[in-house]
Amino acid sequence: MRPSPSTPSALSRRTMLAGAAALAGATATAAATAAPAQAAVAPAAAADTSARAGRRAKTVVFRNVRPFGAATPTDLVVVDGRISDGPAPHGAKVVDGGGRIALPSLVDAHIHPDKTTWGGSWVSRRPASAIADYVAQDVELFRSQRRPVVERAYGLMSHAVARGTRGMRAHADVAPAYGLAGVEGVAEARERLRHALDVQIVAFPQHGVIRTPGTAALLEKAAREGVIDMIGGIDPIGFDQALDEQLDVVFGIADRHGVGVDIHLHDRGEKGMLAMRGIVERTRALSLAGKVTVSHVFCLPGLTDRELGSIATDLGEQDIALTTVAPSDSLVLPIARLREHGVRVGLGSDGVRDSWSPFGDADMMHRAHILGWVTDVRLDDELNECYRVATHGGADVMGLAHADFRPGAPADFVLVRGECLPQVVVDMPRRDMVVHGGVVVARDGEFLA
Repeated sequence: MRPSPSTPSALSRRTMLAGAAALAGATATAAATAAPAQAAVAPAAAADTSARAGRRAKTVVFRNVRPFGAATPTDLVVVDGRISDGPAPHGAKVVDGGGRIALPSLVDAHIHPDKTTWGGSWVSRRPASAIADYVAQDVELFRSQRRPVVERAYGLMSHAVARGTRGMRAHADVAPAYGLAGVEGVAEARERLRHALDVQIVAFPQHGVIRTPGTAALLEKAAREGVIDMIGGIDPIGFDQALDEQLDVVFGIADRHGVGVDIHLHDRGEKGMLAMRGIVERTRALSLAGKVTVSHVFCLPGLTDRELGSIATDLGEQDIALTTVAPSDSLVLPIARLREHGVRVGLGSDGVRDSWSPFGDADMMHRAHILGWVTDVRLDDELNECYRVATHGGADVMGLAHADFRPGAPADFVLVRGECLPQVVVDMPRRDMVVHGGVVVARDGEFLA
């Protein structure tokens, strides 16, 4: 989310935070691991079947809906939160979809809900030219807020649900200035929303891991207490100026406590590539394949095709995922090439109405629209792919099953009025109904608390 301290003041925040993704989907690595994963789930499925033998399955029929904009309406039968291909039993609950389009719910693979002022009074921002300025304003804003983190985060996260988000990777600042207030507030909001939203929490060292004494101990504490799912990092060279030391701390904590890693990397050129190589090396050495993500990755777009192929091969082999946001076309990730090597890529909101920017809305359909806009897409297939990266792409990053309406898939979907998916991406209609695990959690754009 954050630029390096050497960014010239002439650059706008939009330029500093620029990064876009275009396409993402199921990867070769995911396919290679699908069989073991299914084998591991089989006993649990059997146990679930045994458990349901003594009770009546919860069935809901969503009648008269058009999955992916199909011409002919159909019924979606949901049994215990998953799509079923069997007939609905007599007396099942029926929800009328009114001929609306049914689309997979969205996944926000990168957002900072602890920083937000969503739902509060207007905040006037001051000029800032480098990361140190923004960090200082973060602290001032945190201290000035009368509403605690949990209230602000819950407001934004429930709003995201009402806009169709099913999953979210939430980065929360960890620094001596806050202690663990950010991760604890987001964790409490997650608990309140557990029926409507799947959330992973990253302990994010916005102030640096090494340059700010006390941060490493707080990261360790957060992991030890089980309040977070991943340990974050930030520009090991450009900001922390301690490549090996930062990565050793971050990966060491992850290895000791069995959590994942998600590192913000805005460094470009050789600085960024040195950090990428360090991340790949540690992922391999600690056998953390599939548990590491790099966010933004501004160093990739400028590579030659040969250089990109080399690093993409490493990323694919170690199953290191990438996430990005879409404010500009200047740093669009080469997603098609990355996909050739099995690299998972997700899309996220980043900061929302915080001290860094007055913009943002945590609406991932809007983010898919922005992705199409900044990458100048025109064709239906291209617009469909923008939606796909905002749904299945993020699900792949978070390790969630695709909500693709196939039998056994999670019944996580949105109902909207429209003609077809490309038109929905362009027009961004109101989410008339949001369903999570077969339960209606929002109607007419409003979260159902």
